[in-house]
Amino acid sequence: METRYTHSPEDIRNYSTEQLRKEFLVEKIFSPGEVILTYTHNDRMIFGGVTPTDQPLTIELSTELGVSYFLERRELGVINIGGPGSIIIEGTEDLMKKQDGYYIGKETKELQFKSDDSANPAKFYVVSVPAHQKYPNVKISIDKIEPKVTGESATLNHRSIYQYIHPNVCESCQLQLGYTILSPGSAWNTMPCHTHERRMETYLYFDMKEDTRVFHFMGKPDETKHLVVANEQACISPSWSIHSGVGSSDYTFIWAMCGENITYEDMDNVPMQALK
Repeated sequence: METRYTHSPEDIRNYSTEQLRKEFLVEKIFSPGEVILTYTHNDRMIFGGVTPTDQPLTIELSTELGVSYFLERRELGVINIGGPGSIIIEGTEDLMKKQDGYYIGKETKELQFKSDDSANPAKFYVVSVPAHQKYPNVKISIDKIEPKVTGESATLNHRSIYQYIHPNVCESCQLQLGYTILSPGSAWNTMPCHTHERRMETYLYFDMKEDTRVFHFMGKPDETKHLVVANEQACISPSWSIHSGVGSSDYTFIWAMCGENITYEDMDNVPMQALK
C-alpha cells in the first residue's frame, strides 16, 4: 500500500508535470494476482484494485491501520470492472459480473475476492473510508440501478450516472460510490465544473482504448492544472479542487467521495467565466 499525503493549493502552485503526477495520479491500479492500494490522507480514503487469478485474494492491512483486521473501523465499496467473479463475505459467496457492486459494512472480518477464469480475471475496484457505525452489507446489481441521465449533447456532456453507494440505494457512514458512462459523441464528464469543500473525491478512468487519453483538470478554479490519464488510472481530488475531464475518445469512470456529508447535490458550482 502506497501513502499519499495532503497538499494545500499553495503547495502545488509551482509543481512540474512530473511532481503533479507523482502526488495526484495513481498509474497502476490492477495487476493479476495482486492487491494494489493507495492510502490518501485526504479524508483517509483507501482505494485500489484487487485482481484475483488462480487463488482468492484478501486485504490484510492490520499493521498499517493499527487494527486487528481491515474493516474493524472502516466501510468498503466495491465495483467489478473486469471478468465474472465473486465475493465471499464471512463464508457466503455472491457472484459479481462486470458492473456489479457491493457495500460492505464496518466490522466485517472475513472477505475474499475470486475470479471465475484466471484468463479473464475479475477486476474489483475497492474504496474504503473510516466508519463510525455498522450498516448492513448490500449487493448492488447494475441491473437494478436506474441511472440518472444528465447533461446535453450540445455541450458534449450527456451522460448516465449510476449511483451505487448512495442514500437512495443503501446506508453508509460517509462513503459514496458511483459509475458514469458518457453517451456516444460526448467527451466531458463534468463541465461546467464544481468543487465541494466538504468532500474529497477519487476518479478511476477505464474502458478506454489503448491510445485514448483523458485530460483530468484539477486545482483551484482560478488556477487550473491538468493530468493526462490513461486506461485504468486514477486521480486524487482534494476538497478544494475542481475535478473535470475531457477525453480523446469514449471512456467510463468511477467516482468515490467521502467527507462531511453524503448529500450528492452538495456542491459549489463554478461559473465558466471564473475559470483560469
